[in-house]
Amino acid sequence: MNIVALLVKVAGLFATITVGANAFSYTRFRRRNLGKIRSPIDESKEVLADFNSHEHKEGKFFFGLATAPAHSEDELDDAWLQFAKETPSSASDAVPGSEAATRKKIKLAVGAITKGLAKNKHIKEVKAASADDKPPANNVAAWHNAPHAEDRLKFWSDPDKEVKLAKETGVTVFRMGIDWSRIMPKEPTEGIKEAVDYEALEHYKWILNRVRSNGMKVMLTLFHHSLPPWAADYGGWKIEKTVDYFMDFTRLVVDSMFELVDSWVTFNEPHVFTLLTYMCGSWPGNNPDFMEMATSTLPMGVFHRVLHYMGVAHSKAYDYIHAKICLKKPLVGIAHHVSFIRPYGLFDTGAVTISNSLTVYPYIDSISKKLDFIGINYYGQESVCGVGIKLVETDEYSESGRGIYPDGLYRVLLMLHERYKHLKIPFIVTENGVSDETDVIRRPYLIEHLLALYAAMLKGVPVLGYIFWTVSDNWEWADGYGPKFGLVAVDRSNNLARTLRPSYHLFSKIVKSGKITRKDRSLAWNELQRAAKSGKLRPFYRAVDNHGLMYADGLDKPQWRPYVDRDWRFGHYQVEGLQDPLSRVARVLLIWPLIMNKRIRKVKVKHTDETGAAYASPFN
Repeated sequence: MNIVALLVKVAGLFATITVGANAFSYTRFRRRNLGKIRSPIDESKEVLADFNSHEHKEGKFFFGLATAPAHSEDELDDAWLQFAKETPSSASDAVPGSEAATRKKIKLAVGAITKGLAKNKHIKEVKAASADDKPPANNVAAWHNAPHAEDRLKFWSDPDKEVKLAKETGVTVFRMGIDWSRIMPKEPTEGIKEAVDYEALEHYKWILNRVRSNGMKVMLTLFHHSLPPWAADYGGWKIEKTVDYFMDFTRLVVDSMFELVDSWVTFNEPHVFTLLTYMCGSWPGNNPDFMEMATSTLPMGVFHRVLHYMGVAHSKAYDYIHAKICLKKPLVGIAHHVSFIRPYGLFDTGAVTISNSLTVYPYIDSISKKLDFIGINYYGQESVCGVGIKLVETDEYSESGRGIYPDGLYRVLLMLHERYKHLKIPFIVTENGVSDETDVIRRPYLIEHLLALYAAMLKGVPVLGYIFWTVSDNWEWADGYGPKFGLVAVDRSNNLARTLRPSYHLFSKIVKSGKITRKDRSLAWNELQRAAKSGKLRPFYRAVDNHGLMYADGLDKPQWRPYVDRDWRFGHYQVEGLQDPLSRVARVLLIWPLIMNKRIRKVKVKHTDETGAAYASPFN
C-alpha cells in the first residue's frame, strides 16, 4: 500500500508539474501573440486606407493578380496531371494490418498535420454518414468528376482570356510561372540541347509579351510546386544534382526572357512543397516509407536536406540573375507561406512552437543575404489540437478549410519585419485569397486583409505590393476543382465560360482608386451578416471526424455549412481562451468566484434606525 500511495503521489506531482508548465507556456504564447490589436486605422473616417500615399524606394505600392502553370495551363503533361490520373491503392483496398495499409494510414495522418488540415488516422471514426462526405480514393479530389479537367484554364493555348481579365481590374503586376517539365521534358543526361523544348521557351516568351502589351509588369516564378517526373524518379530535391539541373533550367529561362521580366520568384512555398511531397507523399514527386517520415525533421532528415538544396539553388539563381548586365535592377525573392497557428488546448502550445520553429524562419534565414524582397503567402489561421487541426465551430472558414483571420496577416508582417528589418528590404504579399463560390465571404475577406496590410504599413512595415490569388477558378492542387478561389467563375461544362463575380468589381474599384472606404467595408460586411443571421448555407470541401479534426484530403462533392455569425473584421476579432475540456473547467472554477463576488458587491443594503430613518453604515 505504501508503494501504491507513493506512486499516486508521484503521478499527482508529475501531473501538476505538467499542467503548470503547459499553463506557463501558453501564458507566454498568449502574451506575445494573442494580445488585443490596437489598430492604427481611424474607423470614423470615410477613407480607411489610401495606398496612394505610400511609396517605397523601389516604387509606388502596386496591386497584382497571380496564377501558376499547374493551375491554368493546358497541353501540359506534368507531374500533377500524371498524379491525378493515377489510381492509388487506398487503405481500404489493402489487407488489414499489411504494410500497405499501415503506410497509407500513416501517410494520411502525417500529411494532414503538415498540410495544416489534419486527418485522424482512425479512418473508421468519420462523422459523415454518406460516401460523398468522405475523402475520395483518388490522389486529387474533385478532378475526375470535373468536365474537361485536363484543359485547366487553357492558359497555354489562349492566355488572352486571363490576361485581359487581369488587365481590366487595373492591376499593374501579373504573377505567373514557367513549368520546368515543359521546358525540359526529359533528364539532360546527354546534354542540355537534347533535353530542351525550345519551341516551348519561345511560346512562353510570346505569353510574357502578351502580358506586357496589356500594360502589366511580369513577376515570374521559376518553381511553383511542380517537379518534373523524371527528376522525381531519382529522388528530386533529395539529391544534390537537382540543384545543377535547376540551374540549367534557370539559365535557359533567364537568358531567354530576362528583358521581359520585372521581378523573379525562385521558389514558391519551399517548406510546404517539402512537407507535402517528401514527408507525406500527399503531393506528386515522392512516396516516403515509414522510416523516412519518422526521421524527416532530424538534422539529417529529408525535411532539412531538401530545404538545404533548395536554398543553394535559390542563391545560385539569385547570383545568375543579378550577373546579367542591364539598365534595370532585377528584383529577386521567394514566396514564403505563413499561417497564423494557435493552440486549441492547454497541451498544444508545444506543437505550435515546434511547427513555427520548422516553418517560419529557417529557410529565409538561410538565404537572407540573397533576397531583394520577401514574398508572403498568407491565407488564414490554424488551430492545432493534438495530432491535427481543429475545426472551431465559432470561427469562419474558407471552402478549403482555412480559418479566416485578417489580424493574422498584420501579426505576421510585424513579426517578420522585427526579425528581418536589418536586411532593409521590402515585403510583398505574393498571395492572399479565399475559396468561396458564393462570393459572400470573399468581399469582406479582401477588404479586411487589405486593412490589416495597411495597418502594418502605418506601423512601419515596408510593403511594396499586394497580389491577390487568383483571377479565375482553377485546379487547386490535390483539392482539384472543388474550392473556388477566383474573382471570376468558370463554367467547365460550357467551354470554360467566364462570369465576373461581385468581388471582381470590388477588387477593380479598390485597385483603380487605391483606396478602401468605410461605405465599401460596411456593404460587404452587412451582406455577410445577413447571410449568417438568416442561416444560409455554403459549400465546404473538408470532411470532419467526430473529434472535430479536419481531413487532409478534399472532397469530390462538398458538404454544406452555415455562415458563422462572428465579427472577424480586422481589429475586431476577440481571441477565445483555450477550448479543451480541462481549460474550460478550470476557467469556470476560476471565474465563478469572481462573478459571485462581483454580484455580492453590487447588492445595496438600506440601513434604518428604530424610527425607520435611513443612516449611513460604516460597513458600506
